[in-house]
Amino acid sequence: MARLFGTDGVRGLANREVTAELALQLGTAAAHVLGERGTFADRRPHAIVGRDPRVSGQFLSAAVIAGLASAGVDVEDLGVLPTPAVAYLTAAENADLAVMISASHNPMADNGIKFFARGGVKLDDAVEDAIEAQLGSDWVLPIGADVGRITLDRGLGGDRYVQHLLSTIGHDLAGLRIAVDCANGAASQVGPDVLRAAGADVVVINASPDGRNINEKCGSTHPEQLQAAVVASESHLGVAYDGDADRCLAVDHTGALVDGDQIMGMLALALAEEGRLAHNTLVVTVMSNLGLILAMREAGIRTEQTGVGDRYVLEAMRTGGFSLGGEQSGHVIMSDHATTGDGVLTGLHLAARVAATGRTLADLASVVQRLPQVLINVPGVDKARVNSDEGVAAAVSAAQERLGDTGRVLLRSSGTEPLVRVMVEAAEQEQADSEARALSDVVLARLALA
Repeated sequence: MARLFGTDGVRGLANREVTAELALQLGTAAAHVLGERGTFADRRPHAIVGRDPRVSGQFLSAAVIAGLASAGVDVEDLGVLPTPAVAYLTAAENADLAVMISASHNPMADNGIKFFARGGVKLDDAVEDAIEAQLGSDWVLPIGADVGRITLDRGLGGDRYVQHLLSTIGHDLAGLRIAVDCANGAASQVGPDVLRAAGADVVVINASPDGRNINEKCGSTHPEQLQAAVVASESHLGVAYDGDADRCLAVDHTGALVDGDQIMGMLALALAEEGRLAHNTLVVTVMSNLGLILAMREAGIRTEQTGVGDRYVLEAMRTGGFSLGGEQSGHVIMSDHATTGDGVLTGLHLAARVAATGRTLADLASVVQRLPQVLINVPGVDKARVNSDEGVAAAVSAAQERLGDTGRVLLRSSGTEPLVRVMVEAAEQEQADSEARALSDVVLARLALA
């Protein structure tokens, strides 16, 4: 049977895969497993729970809170706040655990349940597996005065988060006009608030969540509205969050998109200049554009590559003691200030870099010259043999030799489907297209399922 917990908690169609019953059981099981493992000190355990504004989050957060409180955990209901705000407050309030109800950039009908341990870090796989194994167990629950208490935050958590973000920059944003697309999501209030508090003139779009419009043709997955708003309002730049604001993409004054690779390149250079880029290293995934790797090499900055997914970036950052990492999607982790990707933090530091240098975002982003990148999915193949088939290996080697130092070939098997993803980067679009098509044909010919 497939593992319940994925790379980012439990996620699926709300009220089908992710139900109130499951949420209740997860809350109770998490409390018992963490308690049995000695996570709770000699005091009443304290948890905080947040959610994004999608309508299913109301009943799912209520169910999780009920499960925790029934197991004797005192719960603070934060209401609607970004995922990184929940992670920050977990550490700031010394909470024993936290739960975020969100499906991030996914469509409104989906939802998810993600746990944070003390300190605002994700649970280890072993703890998630233990929680899953204990779902539905016949617990002896507390009674009387030993049941958990539930309190409402009333907005103080959001204020603390905004003040924390403001404390991380050394230059205000006075004189900048910034357009912000909140994706009708969890940052619809705190996203504009922090930019205004930092001194910017803020133009806001898609900040009217109604429970149904989250991520709907807006935010970091659909930046077209922001691109138009930046040009129409003559803003210096724009930032776009996703539904739970753990991602940020940007738009320069011309309306051109600035992706996560370019953002990481700019922030890495800024930290390196200040002597705060730990071990002079940027952590990226294998899907980051080769243009970023080459730009960092030119600047004397080392890059460490991981598998695709923010959890692998986080693992590498913790293991190596690195301070900056992320993904092309705009999931950027600044570990000096956050334990997870934080779109609002990223946008704030990007704007502060523009203000401090007096340069345009377009000029700053030009340090990363993105190479043409072609991705082709090859279905109906035996993905288990992609790394062992001699014919495929020979074709990859020959393609890489033709591309030289300014190109790259990457083959990855899908985690859930019988397909292989072929990615090729090259100095010219025509060469990238040609090599990708040729390699896809080899993969299909060599690995086709009977």
